[in-house]
Amino acid sequence: MLSLKKTMRIDSAVFTVSVFNSTQLPKPALPEIAMVGRSNVGKSSLINCLTGRKGLARTSSTPGKTQSINFYLINETWYLVDLPGYGYARVSKKEKASWSRLIEGYLTGRPTIRGLVHLVDIRHPPMESDLVMQEWVRSHGIPTQVVATKLDKISRGKRLQHLKIINAGLGLANPAIPFSAVTGEGLTELTDALSLWLQ
Repeated sequence: MLSLKKTMRIDSAVFTVSVFNSTQLPKPALPEIAMVGRSNVGKSSLINCLTGRKGLARTSSTPGKTQSINFYLINETWYLVDLPGYGYARVSKKEKASWSRLIEGYLTGRPTIRGLVHLVDIRHPPMESDLVMQEWVRSHGIPTQVVATKLDKISRGKRLQHLKIINAGLGLANPAIPFSAVTGEGLTELTDALSLWLQ
């Protein structure tokens, strides 16, 4: 069990369903917080770190593996929703189009969405697909928090520089949260952000 700050304590986290088509989406009921990012950016690792359950979300060394929307019921009161990774070059245009429709269908058709966590890799400047995602969620008015993952992969002396590049590149008014699923750095800031959406 992972004990977080008083604003959020995760006592239970259960995988409920994988959705491969927007027609399969469960009826909106509880509040939902979604997570999106490029393939292999570390969404599964973040979910496992956030919930304190190592095997809840399956991690893979193969980018583009997650092709479904995965729902996790948290504390029996809200859903954490893992969206398919985008931007992986080795999938067909047909697959990319299918994933795009699935992501857009979810984000535009869920009145229960409270916010979106957009993951980017802190080691690299934002890529074109990251910029497209940011522009899209802004145009649809979806509250978004960018999280810069894999913080442990760069030296402490270079972190601020990398964050500045990400914040400027994405035009963020609300700075990205630097995060490491290995060390847990940034976990408190992330849970605080989620708590505000759920209040």
